Amino acid sequence: MASGDMEHGLSAAADDLILPFQIEGLGIRGRVVRLGPLVDRVLTQHNYPEPVSRMLGEALALTAMIGSALKFKGRFTFQTQGKGPVNLLVADYETPDDEHKAGRLRGYAQMDELRLAEMLDEGRTSTADLLGEGYLALTIDQGDDMERYQGIVALDPAGLSESAHEYFASSEQVATRIHLAAGPLFQRRADGQAETTWRAGAIMIQHIASDGGLTGYREGDDEAVPDDEEENWNRAAILLDTVEDHELLDPALAPARLLYRLFHEDGVRAYEVSEVSFACRCSRERTRSVVGSFEAEEIDEMVKDGIIEVTCEFCSEVYRFAPDELKEGTE
Repeated sequence: MASGDMEHGLSAAADDLILPFQIEGLGIRGRVVRLGPLVDRVLTQHNYPEPVSRMLGEALALTAMIGSALKFKGRFTFQTQGKGPVNLLVADYETPDDEHKAGRLRGYAQMDELRLAEMLDEGRTSTADLLGEGYLALTIDQGDDMERYQGIVALDPAGLSESAHEYFASSEQVATRIHLAAGPLFQRRADGQAETTWRAGAIMIQHIASDGGLTGYREGDDEAVPDDEEENWNRAAILLDTVEDHELLDPALAPARLLYRLFHEDGVRAYEVSEVSFACRCSRERTRSVVGSFEAEEIDEMVKDGIIEVTCEFCSEVYRFAPDELKEGTE
C-alpha cells in the first residue's frame, strides 16, 4: 500500500499485529509492532512492579518484531541474563503454521524480589540498574533437524534497543535502528470506573542493499551503508528518532497512520499485516515429563501437603501431581 492509500485506507486502529513496510524512496525496510490485549494479559497475570513490566513489554515487542521476520517455520527466543535483581527476561515467538494462523508469543521475568524492592525504594529503575551486567542472547530454532543459531551480545546499560542494535551490528551485520516502548494506559470505563491496561510497541528500520537484500557492515569501517546511500539512511534514521513512546502505544493511532506521518514524503508502502496472539506450550504431560526426570530424592523435596505443585512461569497454569505419579521409572 503506497503512502496515498495509507492516508485514506488503513486508518482504523488495531492491536496485536506486525506491519511490515518499505520506504521506497530511501531504500529502507521495516516493521511496526502494536501489542494490546496480549501484552496486558502477560503483564497483568504476573503483576510485576511497573519498571519490570515495562522491560518485559519491550522484550515482547522486540521478540515479535524479529521473530515475525523469519522466512521459515520455527521459533525465535529472546533472553537476558544479568547480575541485577531482574536476573532473567525471557520471551519467545513461534511462527504461524497449519494449526495456528497467528504468530504465538509469550514471556516472563525472574527476579530477586527483596533486592528489587530495595532498589525501587532507592528510585533506581533504569535498565542498567534492574538487569545489571550480563548478556542478551537471541536464538533462532528451525526445528529438531536443523542446527540452532544464537547471537550473544553484552547488555547495553542504555536499554534493550541499544543491546539489539549491537546484536544486528555484530551478528547480523545489518544497518538497523529500533525504538521500543511499553507502558500502562489509564482510561475511564463507561461505568465511570478507572481502568489500567498495558500496551507495548516497536518500530524498526533496516537498510536495503542495491541487490534487494539487507546491507552489511564493511569490515574496518564504522559506516553501515555505502557512501552514496548514507544520506538516505541518515534521513530515515533521523525521522525514526522523532517517534515518541506514546505514538507507539496510542490505541487510537493506527500503525499505518504512524508510518504515513513519518515517511509519506519518501513513498512508504505497507504490506500485509500479520497477527500475533498469546500462546503457551505447557501441558500436564510435558510438565510431568520434565519433573519426572528428576531423581526420586529431588521429587520428595518438592512435596508439600502430600502433593507436588508446578507453576508454569509463562502462563501461571498450576499442575498438581501425586509423588508416586512422578516417580514411575525413577527407581
